[in-house]
Amino acid sequence: MVLVREAGPDEWEVLREIRLAALREAPYAFASTYAREARFTEEHWRDRVAGRGVTFFAYLPEFTEPSGLAGVFEDRDGTAHLVSMWVHPAVRGHGVGESLATAAADWAKAHDFGALHLWVTETNAPARRLYERCGFSPTGERQPLPSEPALPEIMLRRPL
Repeated sequence: MVLVREAGPDEWEVLREIRLAALREAPYAFASTYAREARFTEEHWRDRVAGRGVTFFAYLPEFTEPSGLAGVFEDRDGTAHLVSMWVHPAVRGHGVGESLATAAADWAKAHDFGALHLWVTETNAPARRLYERCGFSPTGERQPLPSEPALPEIMLRRPL
């Protein structure tokens, strides 16, 4: 059983730790880098938790630390994006990713978004399969990964 809950405003340190772990473990999957975000201040992390959108932590009963992370961010054009999605390698295949994607989609739907979008590196086949199982489909849009321009990203969309 996976428990997913919204991060609270005072959980910036938990967010920092899991986000930095994600950037260390899967640098090919994110638009940012560990080196960049390790320098962020407490104020930045607090703003990130309290920013436009929501951050979710996922927990499995056998772990005291979050087993996964995901956020929904509202872009300037009013589009909802699933961002910062990461599942600890030790718990992949246990429903954490699906639970986080569902929580993100439910949040976006409850906030009157018609769809949820995300960018995923084209070569990240496990993540693409997860997202497709969760109802996301390619839109045909592509761009270089900002942190590693040699890696192409594709946009996926899930109608809500």
